[in-house]
Amino acid sequence: MGRGRLRVYLGAAPGVGKTYAMLAEGARRRERGTDVVVGLVETHGRPRTAALLEGMEVVPRGTLDYRGTSFTELDAGAVIARKPQVALIDELAHTNVPGSRNTKRWQDIEEVLDAGIDVVTTVNVQHLESVNDVVEQITGVPQRETVPDEVVRRADQVELVDMAPEALRRRMAHGNIYAPEKIDAALGNYFRVGNLTALRELALLWLADKVDDQLDRYRADHGIAGTWEARERVVVALTGGPEGDTLIRRAARIADRTKGADLLAVHVARNDGLTDAGPAHLTRQRALVESLGGSYHQVVGSNVPDALLDFARGVNATQLVLGASRRGRVAQLFSRGVGVTTTAQSGTIDVHLVTHEETNQGRRWRARRTAGLPAARRDAGFAVAAAGLPLLTFLLVRLRGELSLASDILLFQAAVVGVALLGGLYPALFAAIGGSLLLNYYFTPPTGTFTVAQPEAVLQLVVYVVVGVTVSTIVDITVRRSREAARARADAEVLSTLAGDILRGEHAPIAGPGGYRALGNILERLRETYALTAVTLLERDPEAPVTPDTLRDPDRWGIVATAGGEPCTSPDAGESDILVEDGTLSLVLRGRTLPASDRRILEAFAAQAAVALRHRRLAETARQIRPLEAADKMRTALLNAVGHDLRTPLASAKAAVESLHSPDVAWSAEDRDELVATAAESLARLDHLVTNLLDMSRLQAGSLGLAPRRVAAEDVVARAIGDTGRDAVEIHVPDGLPEMVADPALLERVLANLVANAVRFNPPGEPVVITASAHGDRLELRVIDRGPGIPPADRDRVFQPFQRLGDRDNETGVGLGLALARGLAEAMDGDITPEETPGGGLTMILTMPVRRPRTPAEAPSGGEAPAAPAPGPDEGDTEADLADPRIIDRVAAWRDRIGNGNDRAGPSQ
Repeated sequence: MGRGRLRVYLGAAPGVGKTYAMLAEGARRRERGTDVVVGLVETHGRPRTAALLEGMEVVPRGTLDYRGTSFTELDAGAVIARKPQVALIDELAHTNVPGSRNTKRWQDIEEVLDAGIDVVTTVNVQHLESVNDVVEQITGVPQRETVPDEVVRRADQVELVDMAPEALRRRMAHGNIYAPEKIDAALGNYFRVGNLTALRELALLWLADKVDDQLDRYRADHGIAGTWEARERVVVALTGGPEGDTLIRRAARIADRTKGADLLAVHVARNDGLTDAGPAHLTRQRALVESLGGSYHQVVGSNVPDALLDFARGVNATQLVLGASRRGRVAQLFSRGVGVTTTAQSGTIDVHLVTHEETNQGRRWRARRTAGLPAARRDAGFAVAAAGLPLLTFLLVRLRGELSLASDILLFQAAVVGVALLGGLYPALFAAIGGSLLLNYYFTPPTGTFTVAQPEAVLQLVVYVVVGVTVSTIVDITVRRSREAARARADAEVLSTLAGDILRGEHAPIAGPGGYRALGNILERLRETYALTAVTLLERDPEAPVTPDTLRDPDRWGIVATAGGEPCTSPDAGESDILVEDGTLSLVLRGRTLPASDRRILEAFAAQAAVALRHRRLAETARQIRPLEAADKMRTALLNAVGHDLRTPLASAKAAVESLHSPDVAWSAEDRDELVATAAESLARLDHLVTNLLDMSRLQAGSLGLAPRRVAAEDVVARAIGDTGRDAVEIHVPDGLPEMVADPALLERVLANLVANAVRFNPPGEPVVITASAHGDRLELRVIDRGPGIPPADRDRVFQPFQRLGDRDNETGVGLGLALARGLAEAMDGDITPEETPGGGLTMILTMPVRRPRTPAEAPSGGEAPAAPAPGPDEGDTEADLADPRIIDRVAAWRDRIGNGNDRAGPSQ
């Protein structure tokens, strides 16, 4: 059996009826005789949805126990064993209970599809991975269950289930979606008209992209080359010239006239490697296109109009923007040009020819246009022609009568070709004309004169001259093209190396004024490539007026980065300079004057330097903002915690005290004692939470006081378990362990938090085990439980403040237990590491430094003055004796990591 087909009902918002639509589809198929079963459907107590389940076969769900509670999940194995034709499985993005066959339900559905069973499923747009963060920004509600977009895009059919926001709110108000007690909160929060409208637009746009993909596949499969104007797509053609900016902005305005239109920029590179495109212009224009929301593309082709139209038809473009020809009017008489040719062949694609400042200006002659053979070879060609042709004439005169005129002409023709190969066009033309005169005078009857008596001889001489000129021209063009190709290859190698340097050094800082690895690599590569003594990137004061004086004033320029020797302080300080970024940046070169033919590559270097500088500053801004974001996240989490977790014990204590104070009720002594105990317990919990919050604040502020001294493991363990009791904890601490160096009170709190966390998650009747062992200069305390444990991916993320992972009791604290425990441990030069308990569960390893007694080998030898005695068992160590600079460093490091948002982000137990 082949793979099953997947049909997805995509809901624009919760409650639009996607599950109802899925069940209705199943009912229709069952009426047509299709074998349909319900793998899993969540009715959420909605009677109309539940009514559609009547009469349908439902595959029993699988049951799993998790943390003492039974859950039901889709039993994919049972569905596959049943082998229906169609299975209805609700909620594609659902996360399965730990211990299930797969982590996500969409993975279960993949198995069902692989078994050849068609699946009809549902998902809401807010659960798509690509829009998850956008939905959270709009609604303020994080979506923890997501499905990769590719899973839904691979579906054979995706149908949108939509409803107007007002109609959905009426359905909510009538009680058709949520229970009555939840309606008011839902209408005032998630189900606001603005939220629903935004979700609806997201769903439509996402589905439009899916439809575009299907349309592209259909057109490709059926070989359809014509344009289908289902959606506006504007393509702008870039030549690499300065007029590209004007064309891009014009194309963007055209695209903006139609909401949802796409903007695409394309540059056609010739496949012979020879191009007049300016890399600096293309780099800048690519950034401009992307800043306007478009995309940049490059294609290769020998025929620019054909390549351009092939690309436009391939992306189903509706409009094409071209620049008016830059060629002069005389040149346009001999060739129609790219614009006119493209317009004539465009078919259904609308073509816009946009005028610009370069129109009809003609192509500028470049220095490399005359880059033929070197002057030495041309001189050698003239010399060979001047000496060789008379010598050849002398030899042929001696052989007169043995060779015909045709043979003489062929020999002269060979000489012309040789001169062309040696010296190029002009020596060959000189040889061809000179050879024709010599042939006419010495070998064409009547000889000795320039008169030609025979018409055949005239024809031979004319053909000789034409062939000579043609061969000379071809040889010269070939030489020029070879040199241009070599130059283009060298330029490509330089640009490829430049790109590699940028990629390798994008994020590594270097020393120097405003230095950065990518920017430094660019300047150093430029200096090495062209053997310069110094390359400097300068930045002009943006407040200064743009005048010739300010552009050359050293006081108006500052050094951004430099490579090589002494940096240049103004554009005039070097042999040449290149202005970029509208004149705010200048790349100054010192060492030698470079030829004009290198200008294009220099502009590419300058453009990449400007991009690297921009990226560096964006990265610096991001680094400055990151601590602010972390602090804001911390404040938000704190407010949430205060608003929920601190309010609960406060409310309990307040209710108990108000009840005791009420004159309307005569409380018995037993009731009064119970109310007082409730108030005391709630206030104790409140005191514990506030203490944790204050300690966390002290850690981050660096004001936590430490009093380190020797601490015995058995003493701190006994005090840490406190009221937890011996029944809930087993202690295995061997004798003879070295003492730890720590603040006793803080160490006790660390261990108490670890023990309380373990007891909370340990199975009933199973004790938490505490063991201790020494390893070198460290002592390990292990707190072992047999609970559900923590997945390996979350073990380094459980120490984030204000979050909890899978608490059964969500009102037991603000989620600071493990975060505070690790912070206090690291402040004392210790550490906490989670690992899996063999056989299941979690082991928290608390590692602390120890102070070992002096060994005999370390004692002073006889005759030396004895060292100061070590403190006896009753003396104790003072804070000054045991203070370790590493402890202070650990406090600062931990504070920076929490303040800057370390990688241990995520929920914690």
